Amino acid sequence: MKKILLSLIYGIAMPVLAEVTTVNNHSYLLSMPKDMSADFTDLSNTYFLADSLSSFDINTGKGKILWKRHQLMPRQAFNTNTFLLQPLKSLDFPDTAYPQDPELDFSITPINENTIRIQVHTAPYYVNRDSSLMLVKTPLENRDGWKVSREANGDVSYVSKEGSVTIKADPWRIIVKDKDGKELTRTRAWLDNDSTQVKISPFSFIKRGSDNSRSINPVFSIRPNERIFGLGESPSGLNKVGQKVNLFVTDPQGPETPDMYKPIPFFFSNRGYGIFMHTSEPATLDIGQSYIGANKIYMNDEDMDFFIIFGSPKQILSEYTALTGRPDMPPLWSFGTWMSRISYFTEEEGREVASKLRENKIPSDVIHFDTGWFDVDWECDYEFSKERFKNPKKMINDLKKDGFHISLWQLPYFVPGNRYFPELIEKGLYVHNGNGSLPYEDVVLDFTNPETVEWYQDKIGNLIEMGVGAIKVDFGEGAPVNGVYHNGKTGWQEHNLYPLRYNKAVSDITREKSGENIIWARSAWAGSQRYPVHWGGDAATTSAGMEGTIHAGLSLGLSGFPFWSHDIGGFVTDTPEELYRRWLPMGFLTSHSRAHGAPPTEPWLFENPEFVDYFRKAAELKYSLMPYIIEEAEESSSNGWPMFRALLVEYPEDPGAWKIDDQYMFGSKIMVAPLLEAEASSREVYLPGKTNWVDYQTGQKYAGGWQKISAPADGLQAIILVPEGSSIKHVPVAQNTSEIDWDKVYIKEF
Repeated sequence: MKKILLSLIYGIAMPVLAEVTTVNNHSYLLSMPKDMSADFTDLSNTYFLADSLSSFDINTGKGKILWKRHQLMPRQAFNTNTFLLQPLKSLDFPDTAYPQDPELDFSITPINENTIRIQVHTAPYYVNRDSSLMLVKTPLENRDGWKVSREANGDVSYVSKEGSVTIKADPWRIIVKDKDGKELTRTRAWLDNDSTQVKISPFSFIKRGSDNSRSINPVFSIRPNERIFGLGESPSGLNKVGQKVNLFVTDPQGPETPDMYKPIPFFFSNRGYGIFMHTSEPATLDIGQSYIGANKIYMNDEDMDFFIIFGSPKQILSEYTALTGRPDMPPLWSFGTWMSRISYFTEEEGREVASKLRENKIPSDVIHFDTGWFDVDWECDYEFSKERFKNPKKMINDLKKDGFHISLWQLPYFVPGNRYFPELIEKGLYVHNGNGSLPYEDVVLDFTNPETVEWYQDKIGNLIEMGVGAIKVDFGEGAPVNGVYHNGKTGWQEHNLYPLRYNKAVSDITREKSGENIIWARSAWAGSQRYPVHWGGDAATTSAGMEGTIHAGLSLGLSGFPFWSHDIGGFVTDTPEELYRRWLPMGFLTSHSRAHGAPPTEPWLFENPEFVDYFRKAAELKYSLMPYIIEEAEESSSNGWPMFRALLVEYPEDPGAWKIDDQYMFGSKIMVAPLLEAEASSREVYLPGKTNWVDYQTGQKYAGGWQKISAPADGLQAIILVPEGSSIKHVPVAQNTSEIDWDKVYIKEF
């Protein structure tokens, strides 16, 4: 009832948290993300506003913030109801034990000239986070290149050649400036509301009336014309200003909604700064949605642990991935064609698909067996059906001899009918609820338990030893929020980390058994980029699904993922040939290429025999570009840059490049503008930079700026261009990557 009353008072939707039963007047479903913003408009909570700097030691970088106690009060004016924060006199008892206005710790730690870490704590005791799974190593303090000073008014400044961070003493706030002294952003204080009737909560934290738990709410300014990017595999517009983004791993059923398989707590701005929010707990970012000038970060976490990074997009991505990791190169064969559907059920089907690919001379390196290779479809037991796969090891070896690697589907959930269900219960290898029982009907593997990881990796390892090339790391979005995990934490801390632990478990055992860094995963969190490859989930077989896929891939790339793929043509239903034709060039001009979804996905099953030729042409384009692709992939993996690259990454000096979200760079030199409209043969294309561009397929030249360009009638149905003067390496087409003759690499000049 309280939530309903609040929504009436404020005129806003009050999404549900753990204890509530409705969201936007609908029942809360397990697949929905957590919206943390509702807790910060709750009259039962106590609000503590960052007031002033009470102490600071410039030698250690440690100090204390004075927090002023407030309450949220409704305000009525001429039949308009709003709310305001008002100072609150503490009624805590004994008042000698619970201060009216607490002084709590914060710290500043330079990491390098581009990166500085700021930690703010809301409790008198807190846990050191340097051993975090998200970080590849403990970030050590490095003051080289930083000048630290304290002004007479108490302000503290950290200045490097890349930028500066100032802690204002009164009111307490963080001010971030670039190397030229231009202000990039600042945290908001209460006095910022003096010039507006819309009263915005400043940097603060809450203590909940429901359970005395705390959550912090950093609030940063948004400047005119500021654009913010990243935050995961979002199919919404690349620029997140004006959006509300929930960082909560979920299964959105496809890349067409704001929810994400792969939310990432990292963003950067066109103003030249980025922020890695080092947390695994749910957070909601209101990025200028409810107030045009504020980026409100509503966190479930009680602490703020932010890394502020200065630089261009490439610099920021490199610094962020230096903290959270970069992938070693996936194997060469993984860059070839992956042929799949849901599902090949028999050895004969797999062999027939491989035979047809070779018969039709369609270059290919992988056959993927999806949910149907077990005795019971979807019921994962890590064993080939003995009835339908008479000799799986021989099948794998035979296909390998013909240049095919095998990929297998599986998931980390076990239904009660699964033969491993009793064993997992008996050994306690599952996520528990508070009673020690199951949160769901299914067992969910608990990857915080080393015994679970060992049990699981034994099953996966047997398959890799048999000769399987890659494991599809499907699902992972459903880790129980109300679960109790082996490491003693709850789902509030572990839900978002579940994909990272899951990705790591499969990647580690694959690398141990085969020496190759390859998985095929759907869910992710910060750090998952170390374990390639991730794909975009269950896209709709529509033009909207295609557009959402482009946005999702570009956004994930802007979140630190060099490698990414998607289901060419969409997943949900059989793909119309017209859509498939428009999607194929984009599918093959992506780091990893998989045709997957509802049958038919194989081109020879379409009614039009010419479609086989078209499919072959798209695949041959990628195989001919393998020298270019591998060079670009190595550079991307070494620096944390995306292969599926937004124009702004390559052309940050071009203002127009920051506004494009339906074109992309495939590496540094090839631009792709997919045809998104049904039956389209041309489109408007933005050509960035101070150069002419050359049509890869026709050789026609175009000046920079906006151009309407047609796809060639006898070519691939996409606009593919390269900057004039580019040299791109090619190689004669081979039927699989192991047959590429690297001695015959040649260069095309444009």
